[in-house]
Amino acid sequence: MKNENGLELAEQKTPVPRLGEIGLENFPPYLMNRIMGRYNGALRDEMAKLGLTTPKMRTLAVLSVLDGLLIRDLSVYAVVETSTLSRALDALERDGLVKRVTDSEDSRAVRIHLTTKGRQTHDMLWPHLATAYQQMFRGISDAEQRAFTATLQAILKNIRKHPI
Repeated sequence: MKNENGLELAEQKTPVPRLGEIGLENFPPYLMNRIMGRYNGALRDEMAKLGLTTPKMRTLAVLSVLDGLLIRDLSVYAVVETSTLSRALDALERDGLVKRVTDSEDSRAVRIHLTTKGRQTHDMLWPHLATAYQQMFRGISDAEQRAFTATLQAILKNIRKHPI
């Protein structure tokens, strides 16, 4: 059986407990949202000092690793809706942090590249990103971190809509 997104669903032999029975503190999607909310909140002041919002920060972070992505792929990697990304890219380009370049193989497609100023801006924010990351994993062993990351990768593979 498949859900509305075409993903294969396991057949349920026993009823799935309701959220009230599971409890918020035992419901991973709730915990993941809280964690990311705190992570983004911890960075908000530093991002604001650099004129960045969360979508802009995610865009710079992704491009610092995968420069020259097509806009549709950047949207997936940055986990930003296309319309929000479009506004963020307009502002980032206006601020000289990214540049749009027509794809050499498809003139209808546009690739996004970090400028030197964009890389410098990301480099200024990176210590704050790294500190927030380290705080999240304080007291958690390297083995637990690797297992957690592997679990998240498996979950993403189970739910993703895009091949990337």
